[in-house]
Amino acid sequence: MRIPALPRPRSLAGQLFAMQAVLLALVVAGYALFSYVSDQKQAEEAAGRQATAVARSIADAPSVRAAIHTSDPTAQLQPYALKVQRDTGVDFVTIMNPEGIRWTHPDPQQIGKRFLGTISRARKGGTFTETYTGTLGASVRAVTPVADNGRIIGLVSAGIKVQAISRRVQDQVTALLGVAAGVLALGAIGTYVINAQLRRHTHGMNAGELSRMHDYHQAALHAVREGLLMLDAQYRVALINDGGRELLGVEREEDVVGRSVADLGLPAPLTGALLASEPRVDEVHLTASRVLVVNTSPVSGGEHRGTVVTLRDVTELQSLMGELDSERGFTQALRSQAHEAANRLHTVVSLIELGRAQQAVEFATAELELAQALTDQVVSAVSEPVLAALLLGKTAQAHERGVELVVSEDSGLDDGLLPKTLPARDLVTILGNLIDNAVDAAQGSARARVAVTARTEGRELVLRVADTGSGVDPAHADLVFRRGFSTKPAGPGGRGLGLALVRQAVHRQQGTLAVAEAEGGGAVFEVRLPLGDGPPDRVAPRAGSRGDLGGGDA
Repeated sequence: MRIPALPRPRSLAGQLFAMQAVLLALVVAGYALFSYVSDQKQAEEAAGRQATAVARSIADAPSVRAAIHTSDPTAQLQPYALKVQRDTGVDFVTIMNPEGIRWTHPDPQQIGKRFLGTISRARKGGTFTETYTGTLGASVRAVTPVADNGRIIGLVSAGIKVQAISRRVQDQVTALLGVAAGVLALGAIGTYVINAQLRRHTHGMNAGELSRMHDYHQAALHAVREGLLMLDAQYRVALINDGGRELLGVEREEDVVGRSVADLGLPAPLTGALLASEPRVDEVHLTASRVLVVNTSPVSGGEHRGTVVTLRDVTELQSLMGELDSERGFTQALRSQAHEAANRLHTVVSLIELGRAQQAVEFATAELELAQALTDQVVSAVSEPVLAALLLGKTAQAHERGVELVVSEDSGLDDGLLPKTLPARDLVTILGNLIDNAVDAAQGSARARVAVTARTEGRELVLRVADTGSGVDPAHADLVFRRGFSTKPAGPGGRGLGLALVRQAVHRQQGTLAVAEAEGGGAVFEVRLPLGDGPPDRVAPRAGSRGDLGGGDA
């Protein structure tokens, strides 16, 4: 047996349209009913005032009083009453004696008969109105006395039939209903147009579906670890999730929602990417403490409606990639060293085969002493293991690229001196990128040389890297630390990120970073990092020039 499918609930727009149409119809019907009742009452009051005016004008007419004093009042009053009835639009005019015997009536057969209605108040000199059913049917009538020298000599009654009053009201109500129908039609059309737009905006979903979508939307925003921002057409923040607040360093959502991206205090390159009208795909940007991959996608429906921005934190990944690059460089250096060692070994073997053992021993010993001298120089100057390993590896890499890397004589840094608050990863980022940048700059120069200084001065760690390259234009002294800036042609992975990472790591450690012209040409980069409140320095600074690029043993 097939179970019939339950009808899908009407869309929110359809429900609103039905509710508004019914509400508008009830309002119009209620107003029409109120108008009918009100107009009926007003029509009866107007008929009473009209009948009173006609009756008083007849009672005050001298010709009426004169006709009453004749022997046959009907002969003069009947034609007069019919004429007044036609001229004033009332349904009857009855003139009678004080006892209520008619002298006039629209129906001549009723003349001489007693008036049907109340006359007691009129006989006492009063004028009043009442609704009464007489020979012509129900009518609104006015009764007033005819006085002559203070004596009541007759009575006058003028009236309008209730049927005529109702006919007038019905004509008014018919016109009102026509207007109400037009208003209802216009209201229905306007409501339909508005709800058609609402149906487009809500994609035909009903209230339950919209509520569930909102719940899913909120849950997804809080579940996604990546940062998500939604900007409106004026590039104001319309929405930001928990990941976005964390990556941008914002504590509360209220601090950024409704504010322009330009007012968030973000780095200029990142702000420019968020304000761009064209999409951005996997762009790397730096904040004060993070490396972010930014993607933007404009939201358009015939016009620019906003921008969706995703932020992905690759700070740890970038550090690992830097370490991987260093390891790859070490591997390449070891491969080259292995190749060189094989050549030297072949030389030693050949010397032995030629019977020149003493020369073979001298050759091998010289090679060992040279390698040991390089290691001893680095370790004696910088015994901190992380920096020593980095310098040894970078020395081999620089040698492979034809650049001489030396540790200056005034370097001195003992093992265990660096505080735990200064992680080795930041040191590798700072010194490794500075050396790589210096080697790139010095490569190809007449005396390709890079000098590295690592020592303490007071409660500061000083890292200084000087090269024999073309130097840094003073106008670009600040630009070199911005992401994307480079004086060299871009490679497959892009350039301009290394020095930006250096500045980020230095700022994270609350240090300083400066660039100046080195003695003898080239550039010298100097980093100063606070060591915090710890034991006194165990290595005193030695006198030396800033970035000495002169001769010396390597």
